[in-house]
Amino acid sequence: MFDFLKPKKNTSNFIYFYNTLTRQKALFKPIKAGKVGMYTCGPTVYYYPHLGNLRCYLFEDILKRVLIYNGYNVKQVMNITDVGHLTNDRDMGEDKIEKESKKEGKSAWEIVEFYTKAFKQDLKNLNIIFPDIFCKATDNIPEQIKMIQTLEKKGFTYRTSDGIYFDTSKVPDYGKLSGQNLEQLKEGARVEINEEKKNHTDFALWKFSKKDEGRQMEWPSPYGVGFPGWHIECSAMSVKYLGEQFDIHCGAVDAISLHHTNEIAQTEAVTGKKPWVNFWMHNGFLNLDGGRKMSKSAGDISTLNNIYIDKGINPLAFRFLTLGTHYKKPMDWSDDSVVSAKNGYENLLSKISALGNKIGKINNEWKEKFITAINDDLNMSQALAVLNEMLKSDISSANKLATALDFDKVLGLKFNDAIQKKVEIPASVMVLVDERETARKAQNWAKSDELRDKIKGLGYEVKDTPIGQEIRKI
Repeated sequence: MFDFLKPKKNTSNFIYFYNTLTRQKALFKPIKAGKVGMYTCGPTVYYYPHLGNLRCYLFEDILKRVLIYNGYNVKQVMNITDVGHLTNDRDMGEDKIEKESKKEGKSAWEIVEFYTKAFKQDLKNLNIIFPDIFCKATDNIPEQIKMIQTLEKKGFTYRTSDGIYFDTSKVPDYGKLSGQNLEQLKEGARVEINEEKKNHTDFALWKFSKKDEGRQMEWPSPYGVGFPGWHIECSAMSVKYLGEQFDIHCGAVDAISLHHTNEIAQTEAVTGKKPWVNFWMHNGFLNLDGGRKMSKSAGDISTLNNIYIDKGINPLAFRFLTLGTHYKKPMDWSDDSVVSAKNGYENLLSKISALGNKIGKINNEWKEKFITAINDDLNMSQALAVLNEMLKSDISSANKLATALDFDKVLGLKFNDAIQKKVEIPASVMVLVDERETARKAQNWAKSDELRDKIKGLGYEVKDTPIGQEIRKI
């Protein structure tokens, strides 16, 4: 399906990414020449992903595509959080999976299976390349316990009545990812009350099952029956699949000061290697009217199904929409933006369809402009601008099509579908389309309208675009 995923010779283009850890844009250099190890935050599978979640996975997909386009062999690992993520992210409250299990009257395992399938279907609908490895927290319990034991031996843990905790005061540079010091992070943690914790910022590595809790997901451990904390899973699984040091770790901006900060602290405490990850990359929120971020906890749920698919809108219109805002910036979303993106995406497909079916040669001049845009910290809005300027240029239609298809290896907008749809149009309809084009050039508008009606009577719609007529089946 994705032929361009096959490793190619590295083109040695310079790529610059913004690194959250250093708070500046820097030249990307992989640890191993020609290869990139990348860990991307995945879903907690207790409900459908909302559009804000999906924006993160689209960002991660574009990042992977850009690296591949530049000739790198990318190994991407994505976690599936199916245990340990509590309703209060700071280790208090119910397990989100167990809570949904009670609500829906299904087992926790059934909840996980259902919403994992729903998540993967959303990835398919958005033309997101699947990671090389999906790793579930529940499949890697021994690795997490082993990491906790190492932390214990090194003196980073202590026991409370409800679990084993990581002592953040033992890490001098705790909070370096967010740029906050320990005191600032403590202030942000005061919403949680756990008097047994030594520091407000300390976090659970292993939680004990309560005797009256009736948990479905629990395991024996050297510390007692229980389940892993939310943060330890990503540390254990990333080290397992990518090694003690790798190139890129990414996720949404809300993971910076808590989840990713805790991952860094515990992993570097285990390995003793700094930095654990060379580049940290984070996308901004998808905001509703008034600047509110879309979130499940607030009840602001807009999914790919209820906003796009159920209304007959191609879900790739959402992919197109996200390309217009730089991944680091907050992205405004509204009903109007849905309509605008739908029209914009359909117009772009019309331009591609109007180029015909003959594929020529990739234009290197336009390709270099495209590479310059995408390699500048994934500047996708500029990449789209390059595409549109190329489509207006005086190079041949065949070469425009070849170049657009090449760009689509990164954009992922399925331009090839527009070509295939054009092929399906019957010859009898194309005769009328050609006659109408002749009438339009002669400014015979009455004849043009008459032919439009005839085409419509045959089950096809014709629209006029800046670069020609677009024909589609009604």
